Amino acid sequence: MTLRVTRRQFFKLGAAGMATSSMAMMGFAPEPAVASVRHFKLTGAKITRNNCTYCSVGCGLLLYSRGDESINNVDDIYHVEGDPDHPVSRGSLCPKGAGILDFIKSRSRLSHPMVREPGSSEWKRISWDEALDRIARHMKNDRDENFVTQDENGNTVNHWLTAGFLAASASSNETGYLTHKVVRSLGMLAFDNQARV
Repeated sequence: MTLRVTRRQFFKLGAAGMATSSMAMMGFAPEPAVASVRHFKLTGAKITRNNCTYCSVGCGLLLYSRGDESINNVDDIYHVEGDPDHPVSRGSLCPKGAGILDFIKSRSRLSHPMVREPGSSEWKRISWDEALDRIARHMKNDRDENFVTQDENGNTVNHWLTAGFLAASASSNETGYLTHKVVRSLGMLAFDNQARV
Protein backbone atom coordinates (compact mmCIF):
# COMPACT_ATOMS: atom_id res chain seq x y z
CA MET A 1 0.00 0.00 0.00
CA THR A 2 1.39 3.39 -1.03
CA LEU A 3 0.70 6.59 0.78
CA ARG A 4 -0.21 9.32 -1.67
CA VAL A 5 0.30 12.85 -0.37
CA THR A 6 -0.15 15.95 -2.44
CA ARG A 7 2.18 18.87 -2.20
CA ARG A 8 -0.45 20.93 -0.31
CA GLN A 9 -1.03 18.04 2.19
CA PHE A 10 2.72 17.69 2.70
CA PHE A 11 3.03 21.37 3.66
CA LYS A 12 0.01 21.14 6.00
CA LEU A 13 1.52 18.13 7.77
CA GLY A 14 4.89 19.89 8.02
CA ALA A 15 3.29 23.05 9.47
CA ALA A 16 1.32 21.00 12.01
CA GLY A 17 4.51 19.18 13.04
CA MET A 18 6.40 22.45 13.44
CA ALA A 19 3.60 23.97 15.54
CA THR A 20 3.46 20.90 17.77
CA SER A 21 7.23 20.82 18.34
CA SER A 22 7.32 24.59 18.98
CA MET A 23 4.57 24.30 21.57
CA ALA A 24 6.43 21.41 23.22
CA MET A 25 9.56 23.55 23.43
CA MET A 26 7.56 26.34 25.10
CA GLY A 27 6.38 23.96 27.81
CA PHE A 28 3.10 22.73 26.34
CA ALA A 29 4.29 19.14 26.10
CA PRO A 30 1.92 16.26 26.74
CA GLU A 31 2.24 14.50 30.12
CA PRO A 32 4.08 11.32 28.96
CA ALA A 33 6.75 13.36 27.16
CA VAL A 34 7.56 15.35 30.31
CA ALA A 35 7.62 12.20 32.45
CA SER A 36 10.10 10.49 30.15
CA VAL A 37 12.92 12.99 30.83
CA ARG A 38 15.81 11.17 32.51
CA HIS A 39 18.43 12.81 34.67
CA PHE A 40 22.12 12.33 34.03
CA LYS A 41 23.43 9.68 36.44
CA LEU A 42 26.03 12.02 37.95
CA THR A 43 23.54 14.82 38.71
CA GLY A 44 23.68 15.71 42.39
CA ALA A 45 26.74 13.55 43.08
CA LYS A 46 29.40 14.55 45.58
CA ILE A 47 32.76 14.63 43.77
CA THR A 48 35.94 13.76 45.66
CA ARG A 49 39.43 13.96 44.18
CA ASN A 50 41.88 11.17 44.95
CA ASN A 51 44.92 9.36 43.59
CA CYS A 52 44.95 5.84 42.22
CA THR A 53 46.94 3.54 44.51
CA TYR A 54 47.69 0.70 42.11
CA CYS A 55 51.18 1.79 41.02
CA SER A 56 53.73 4.53 41.41
CA VAL A 57 52.33 6.77 38.64
CA GLY A 58 49.64 8.21 40.95
CA CYS A 59 46.96 9.06 38.37
CA GLY A 60 44.17 11.39 39.44
CA LEU A 61 40.68 10.04 40.14
CA LEU A 62 37.27 11.63 40.52
CA LEU A 63 35.05 9.62 42.90
CA TYR A 64 31.31 10.22 42.57
CA SER A 65 29.23 9.36 45.64
CA ARG A 66 25.67 9.62 46.86
CA GLY A 67 24.79 10.67 50.37
CA ASP A 68 24.95 13.80 52.46
CA GLU A 69 27.05 12.45 55.37
CA SER A 70 24.03 12.63 57.68
CA ILE A 71 23.32 10.24 60.55
CA ASN A 72 22.10 6.77 59.50
CA ASN A 73 23.12 7.42 55.92
CA VAL A 74 25.80 5.38 54.18
CA ASP A 75 27.66 7.22 51.43
CA ASP A 76 28.05 5.11 48.32
CA ILE A 77 30.69 5.55 45.61
CA TYR A 78 28.98 4.60 42.36
CA HIS A 79 31.20 6.00 39.61
CA VAL A 80 34.95 6.59 39.16
CA GLU A 81 36.70 8.35 36.29
CA GLY A 82 40.02 10.02 35.53
CA ASP A 83 40.59 13.58 36.70
CA PRO A 84 41.17 15.78 33.63
CA ASP A 85 42.78 18.49 35.80
CA HIS A 86 45.37 16.15 37.35
CA PRO A 87 48.91 17.12 36.29
CA VAL A 88 50.15 13.51 36.03
CA SER A 89 47.47 11.69 34.05
CA ARG A 90 45.29 14.46 32.58
CA GLY A 91 42.19 12.25 32.90
CA SER A 92 43.73 9.05 31.56
CA LEU A 93 43.53 5.77 33.47
CA CYS A 94 45.06 2.39 32.75
CA PRO A 95 42.77 -0.71 32.81
CA LYS A 96 43.48 -1.23 36.52
CA GLY A 97 42.63 2.35 37.40
CA ALA A 98 39.54 2.30 35.18
CA GLY A 99 38.32 -0.78 37.04
CA ILE A 100 39.02 0.56 40.53
CA LEU A 101 35.30 0.67 41.35
CA ASP A 102 35.37 -3.14 41.50
CA PHE A 103 38.19 -2.91 44.06
CA ILE A 104 36.25 -0.34 46.11
CA LYS A 105 33.14 -2.54 46.19
CA SER A 106 34.95 -5.86 46.67
CA ARG A 107 33.68 -7.95 49.60
CA SER A 108 37.22 -9.16 50.31
CA ARG A 109 38.64 -5.63 50.65
CA LEU A 110 40.05 -4.94 54.10
CA SER A 111 38.36 -1.83 55.49
CA HIS A 112 39.32 -2.00 59.18
CA PRO A 113 42.61 -2.55 61.03
CA MET A 114 43.18 -6.19 61.99
CA VAL A 115 45.76 -7.68 64.33
CA ARG A 116 47.00 -11.21 64.98
CA GLU A 117 48.51 -11.46 68.41
CA PRO A 118 51.81 -13.39 68.79
CA GLY A 119 51.13 -17.14 68.97
CA SER A 120 47.53 -16.78 67.77
CA SER A 121 46.04 -18.00 64.50
CA GLU A 122 43.05 -15.65 64.67
CA TRP A 123 42.78 -12.13 63.30
CA LYS A 124 40.76 -9.66 65.36
CA ARG A 125 39.41 -6.26 64.43
CA ILE A 126 40.71 -3.24 66.34
CA SER A 127 40.02 0.51 66.15
CA TRP A 128 42.17 2.93 64.17
CA ASP A 129 43.30 4.62 67.39
CA GLU A 130 44.38 1.29 68.85
CA ALA A 131 46.18 0.36 65.62
CA LEU A 132 48.14 3.62 65.51
CA ASP A 133 48.97 3.38 69.23
CA ARG A 134 50.26 -0.19 68.74
CA ILE A 135 52.42 0.82 65.77
CA ALA A 136 53.88 3.76 67.71
CA ARG A 137 54.53 1.56 70.77
CA HIS A 138 56.27 -1.16 68.69
CA MET A 139 58.41 1.44 66.93
CA LYS A 140 59.40 3.12 70.19
CA ASN A 141 60.28 -0.18 71.89
CA ASP A 142 62.35 -1.36 68.92
CA ARG A 143 64.16 1.98 68.61
CA ASP A 144 64.94 2.10 72.34
CA GLU A 145 66.41 -1.42 72.21
CA ASN A 146 68.36 -1.12 68.95
CA PHE A 147 69.38 2.51 68.48
CA VAL A 148 73.12 2.79 67.81
CA THR A 149 74.85 6.00 68.86
CA GLN A 150 78.47 5.04 67.99
CA ASP A 151 80.07 2.49 65.72
CA GLU A 152 82.94 0.15 66.72
CA ASN A 153 85.49 2.91 65.97
CA GLY A 154 83.82 5.41 68.29
CA ASN A 155 82.34 7.53 65.50
CA THR A 156 78.93 9.04 66.18
CA VAL A 157 76.39 7.42 63.84
CA ASN A 158 72.98 7.76 65.57
CA HIS A 159 71.12 5.23 63.45
CA TRP A 160 68.41 2.61 63.80
CA LEU A 161 68.97 -0.44 61.60
CA THR A 162 66.30 -2.90 62.79
CA ALA A 163 63.34 -1.10 61.20
CA GLY A 164 62.59 0.24 57.74
CA PHE A 165 60.03 2.41 56.03
CA LEU A 166 58.38 2.15 52.60
CA ALA A 167 56.67 5.38 51.57
CA ALA A 168 53.68 5.68 49.23
CA SER A 169 54.41 6.84 45.72
CA ALA A 170 51.08 8.57 45.14
CA SER A 171 51.77 11.16 47.83
CA SER A 172 52.41 14.79 47.07
CA ASN A 173 55.91 16.32 47.12
CA GLU A 174 55.14 17.96 50.45
CA THR A 175 54.04 14.67 52.02
CA GLY A 176 57.15 12.97 50.67
CA TYR A 177 59.37 15.69 52.10
CA LEU A 178 57.78 15.46 55.55
CA THR A 179 57.91 11.65 55.51
CA HIS A 180 61.61 11.78 54.66
CA LYS A 181 62.28 14.25 57.50
CA VAL A 182 60.39 12.14 60.07
CA VAL A 183 62.00 8.85 59.05
CA ARG A 184 65.53 10.28 58.92
CA SER A 185 65.08 12.10 62.23
CA LEU A 186 64.22 8.74 63.83
CA GLY A 187 67.56 7.42 62.57
CA MET A 188 66.20 4.88 60.05
CA LEU A 189 68.55 4.05 57.21
CA ALA A 190 66.31 1.48 55.50
CA PHE A 191 64.01 3.91 53.71
CA ASP A 192 62.57 3.56 50.21
CA ASN A 193 59.70 4.81 48.11
CA GLN A 194 57.29 2.77 46.00
CA ALA A 195 57.90 5.12 43.05
CA ARG A 196 61.35 3.56 42.62
CA VAL A 197 60.00 0.00 42.47
